[in-house]
Amino acid sequence: MSERTALVTGGGRGIGRAICQGLAADGRRIAIADLRVSDAQDTRRLIEEAGGTACVIEMDVSDSAAVKAGIDSAASQLGPIEVLVNCAGWDELKPFLATDEAFWDRIIEINYKGALRTVHACLPAMQEAGWGRIINIGSDAGRVGSSFEAVYSGAKGGVIAFTKTIAREVARKGITANTVCPGPTATPLLDEIVEASGDGDKIIGAMSRAVPMKRVGERGEGLWERISWDQALEDIGGRIGQAFREDRHHEVMYHVGRMGDDSYMERVLHSWGIDGHNSHTNICSSGARVGYASWMGFDRPSADFANAKVIFLISSHLEAGHYFNPHAQRIIEGQQNGATVICVDPRLSNTASKADHWFSAWPGTEAFLLLAIARLLVENETWDRTFFERWVNWETFLREARPDLDPVFNNVGPALLDHYADYTPAAAARMCGVDEDRIRTVADVIGDGLGAFASHTWRASSAGNEGGWMVARCLQFLNVLTGSVGTEGGTNANGWNKFIPVTPVHPEPQDRWNELQWPIEYPLSHHELSILLPHFLKAGRATLDTYFTRVYNPLWTNPDGFTWMEVLRDPEKIGCHVALTPTWNESAWFADYVLPMGVASERHDVSSFETHNGRWIGFRQPVARRHRELDGEVFERTYEANPGEVWEEQEFWIDLSWRIDPDGSLGIRSQFESWENPGTPLTLDEYYTMLFDGSVPGLPAAAEAEGLTPLEYMRRKGSFALPGDQVKVYERDVPEADLVGADRDENGVWRRPGTAGSYQSLEDIVGHMPFIGDGSPAVDINGQAKLGFPTPSKKLEFFSETMRDWGWPEYTLPAFIRSQVHWEDLDLSAGERILVPTFRIPTLIHTRSANSQWLNEISHRHPLWLHPSDAEKLGIEENGLVRITTRTGHFVISAWRTEGIRPGVVAASHHMGRWRLEEEAARSWGAGKASIDQDDDGRWRLRREHGQEPYGSDDPDTELIWWTDTGVHQNLTFPVQPDPISGMHCWLQRVTVAPAEAGDAYGDVVVDTEVSHRIFEEWLAKTRPGPGPGGLRRPLWMARPFKPKATAYGYGD
Repeated sequence: MSERTALVTGGGRGIGRAICQGLAADGRRIAIADLRVSDAQDTRRLIEEAGGTACVIEMDVSDSAAVKAGIDSAASQLGPIEVLVNCAGWDELKPFLATDEAFWDRIIEINYKGALRTVHACLPAMQEAGWGRIINIGSDAGRVGSSFEAVYSGAKGGVIAFTKTIAREVARKGITANTVCPGPTATPLLDEIVEASGDGDKIIGAMSRAVPMKRVGERGEGLWERISWDQALEDIGGRIGQAFREDRHHEVMYHVGRMGDDSYMERVLHSWGIDGHNSHTNICSSGARVGYASWMGFDRPSADFANAKVIFLISSHLEAGHYFNPHAQRIIEGQQNGATVICVDPRLSNTASKADHWFSAWPGTEAFLLLAIARLLVENETWDRTFFERWVNWETFLREARPDLDPVFNNVGPALLDHYADYTPAAAARMCGVDEDRIRTVADVIGDGLGAFASHTWRASSAGNEGGWMVARCLQFLNVLTGSVGTEGGTNANGWNKFIPVTPVHPEPQDRWNELQWPIEYPLSHHELSILLPHFLKAGRATLDTYFTRVYNPLWTNPDGFTWMEVLRDPEKIGCHVALTPTWNESAWFADYVLPMGVASERHDVSSFETHNGRWIGFRQPVARRHRELDGEVFERTYEANPGEVWEEQEFWIDLSWRIDPDGSLGIRSQFESWENPGTPLTLDEYYTMLFDGSVPGLPAAAEAEGLTPLEYMRRKGSFALPGDQVKVYERDVPEADLVGADRDENGVWRRPGTAGSYQSLEDIVGHMPFIGDGSPAVDINGQAKLGFPTPSKKLEFFSETMRDWGWPEYTLPAFIRSQVHWEDLDLSAGERILVPTFRIPTLIHTRSANSQWLNEISHRHPLWLHPSDAEKLGIEENGLVRITTRTGHFVISAWRTEGIRPGVVAASHHMGRWRLEEEAARSWGAGKASIDQDDDGRWRLRREHGQEPYGSDDPDTELIWWTDTGVHQNLTFPVQPDPISGMHCWLQRVTVAPAEAGDAYGDVVVDTEVSHRIFEEWLAKTRPGPGPGGLRRPLWMARPFKPKATAYGYGD
C-alpha cells in the first residue's frame, strides 16, 4: 500500500474515474481534478465509500492559471503531488475539411497543452523529492491515426512524443513518464461524440473493427473484449512455449487457406521444430496433383495456351480456372491464333460456349474418354514415337506389364493397343454419353497438333470423383503421346515456370511427423488430410493445444461443417483457436482470439505463379506504408502505417517467436533475431535485403545496372523476370562437375550417396531433402547426362513403380476408376441424380470474395441448375424450391431450369451460402442472418431467418444493399469422402432431388453428424495403409509441404 498523493485530471467520469478508483484502492490519496465539479464529487463519494481519501479540485486544463492554482490546492490538502495522471480530453468527430482554427485550438489546448501545463507545474516538486510518476493518457488515434479525428490524432501523437522526451530528461532523477493509449472505450465522452457527430455509430464501428479480440463468453456465444496486441502475443506465445517445453509439439497447428509469401511460413515452422502445417489443398487440388506427380514429379501443369495448336480443358477454366485472368487471356489469344479449343464439362459454361468442341460427359467418366483418344492416337500412328522412346520409362512398362514381349521400342505401340483394347470410341461414347464421331474428330485434331497440345485440369473432375487423380494422369498421357511436354505451345511442369527463393535464414527441417495431417492410411496423399482433422479429434487420435486458422474458414468451406463446428466449440479437443483474418467469418465466430491480419495490400509477400512460359518473382508491399515512406516518413513496423491495428503476418510471427522463446533456450528466438543488431528482433527490411541479395539469380546485377540495391529495385518495380529459357528444361546437359561423387546405376540414373536416391539408412540423409525428387542429379540419354525429371527414374513414368510398391498395382498405368457417383449406379426413377457443387462463376471464385461489395451485388444467387426434362420428371417448377437429400441430411434451394446442363446432373456453384448468427455482428456483403439448433434426434439445423438487408455502418454503401439472397450452405450436408490414394475430398454427391416438403424453407440445412462420422469410417476403410518399402511413411522422392528430415519418414521410429 502507498500513501502517496495522485492527481488525476478528467477524474470525474469515464476512464479518469476508473483510474481514481484504482489508485485509491491501492492506498493513494486522490486529487480529482475536473471541470465538471458534480462529476468529481460523485467520484470522491465512491472512493470514500470504499474507505479511501480524496478531494475535489475544479480545474480547466486549458487555463494555465487554473492549473497552477488547482495543483497548489491539492498539495495543501493532501500533500505534494507525486503521481500525475493526465486524463482530461475532448473531441468531436469531423472530417478535417469540416474543421476550422477555433476547433484546432480547442483540441490542442485541452488534449496536448493541458498535459504540458500539468507536467510543467508538477515536475519541480517531483525533481526536488527525487521521485515521481507521470502517466499521460494518449490514444490509439495518436499511434495509428483515426478516421474523422485528424486534429485529435495529431494532438495525441504529440502527447506520445512529448512523454518520451520528458522520460529521457528526468530518467536520472527518479521520475518516470509513460503514455497509455486506449482504443475506443465506452465512456460518457464517447457517447457525447457519437451523439454530436450524427454519423458516430458508423465511425465508432470503423474505429473498433480492426483490433485484436478475445473471447469472454462460451465459444460461439459472440461475447468479446478488445485486447492489445501485446496481450495477444503474450497469451498465445506463452501457451505455445509451454507446449514446446513439455514436448507437445504436435499440439500446435497452422491451418492456411490461401498462403501469402511463398516460403516465409516454412521458415517459421521449421524454426519452431513442428510438423504443424495444414492447408486447404485436399478440398482443392490434391487429386490432380497426384495424377501429374505420378508422371513427372511436379504436381501441376503450366500450359502455354497462347502458342498452342490444341487447347484441352477439363473444366470451366476460361472463366474460373487457376490464375484465371492471365490464363483466360492466353486461351483466347491461342484460339485467335488458330488453336482448337476442346472443353469437357457437364455444364454449358462460358468455356464450353467458346469451345470448338464441347463434351458434356457424365461426371466421373472423363478418364475413359481420354484413354479412348489416347488409343486412337496410337492406332492412327499420330503420336510422337521419338519423344516417347527418349523420355518415357517404356522399358519398365514392357518388363512389368508385358514380359512376354521383347523389350524393344517397336513393341510399345502394339502393347498399348492391347492394354487399352476396351477403350474404343464406341465404348467411350456409351460410357461417357457423348458422340462417337466427335471423339474421332477430336483425336484427329490432337494428332495434327503434335508438340503443341496445351491442357489443364485442376478441380473439376479431379476434385469431384473417387479416382479423380487418374483423370489428370490420363490427360497428361495425351501430353506425353503428343510430345507436348515443356514445349512451346505445349504443357510444362509448374516447377519450371515458378520460382521460389531459398529463405536467407534457413533453419533445419523438423525431425517430427504429425499423423493428424499425414496419417499412415494415406502414404501417397498430396498435401495434408485437412478434411479429416475434426474426425481424428473426435476419434481421440490426438488433441490440439493451439490451432491457427490463417485466412481460412473450415466450418464454411470444408465439407461436413457441423462436425467442424462441434470440435471448434470443444476446448477439450482444441485448447485455443486463433483466427488470423482480415474479416469475420463463420469459423472465427468460434475462435478464442480474432486477430486482424492484413490483406495483400497491407503486407509484404514474395510470390510467383506459373502464368506463362517463363519464371518471375513478385514483391507485394503494404501500400499505405510504402506510400508514406515515399513521402519521407519512417516506419519500423507495418502496423504503424496500416489502419486500425492491422498487423502484417511476417512481423506477427517474428514477435510471437520471441514470446515463445523469450530467453532463447528453445533455439527459436535466434532465428528471428537481427543480424545487424543482435539482441533485437529481425526487421522485414533486413530480411528482404538478405533474400534479394542472395537468393534471386540475376536480380543483383539488374539492380546494380540501375544504381539500386536489390531491395530498392523490387520496391520500385514490384517484380523481376528471371533470365533463362524454360523450354524443354529436362533436356539440359548436366556438367561433369555436378556428377562428381555420383554413380550411374543400371537404369542410367546418376545417384548420389547420402540422398533419397542412394542411402543405407535414413541417418545418411542430412539436412533439407529436395522438395521434389530424390536428389539424383542426372539421367543418361543416349550417352549424355541430362537433367531429366524429378521422378525415381528421372523420366516420365508411364508405369509407376511407386504405385506398385505402395500397394496399388492395379493403378500402375493410366486407367479409368469408377466414381462414387457413377451414372450406371443411379436410380433415376427414384429421383437420384449427380450433384456438381464444385463449379465457380467468373466473379465470386474464392471464399475470400464474400466481403467484396461489387462482386456480391453482381452475383448473389446460386440456383440449382436443372435440365427441363429432369424438372418435368421430378415435378419441380421454375424457380420452385427443391430439397436435395445427401447421405447425411438435406438442404433446400431454388431451381433454375436450363438446357445448359446434362440430364441426370444437377449443379449449384460453391460461392454462396454465407451466414452469421448475430443480427448486428460479423456482418459482410454476403452473409444472411441464420440460427443453429438441434432437433430431438440430435441433428443440426441451420435455418435462414432473413437474407441480406441494408444496414448502417461506416461505409454508406451498406445502406444501398438492394438484394436479399445470400444462398444456401450446401457444403454442410456433404460427408467427407477422401480418395483412398490422393486424399482428395471427392466433392460430387449422389443425391435425391425432389420438391420441397411441407415446413421446408429456402436455405434450410439439416445434418446428422453421427452419420457423417460413420461415412468417414467407411472411406477410411478403403485405404491401404503404410508403411511402405523400407518401413517408410511415404516415398522420399514425392513432394511434401514443409518436408521434415529424412529420419522422420521412418514409421515407428
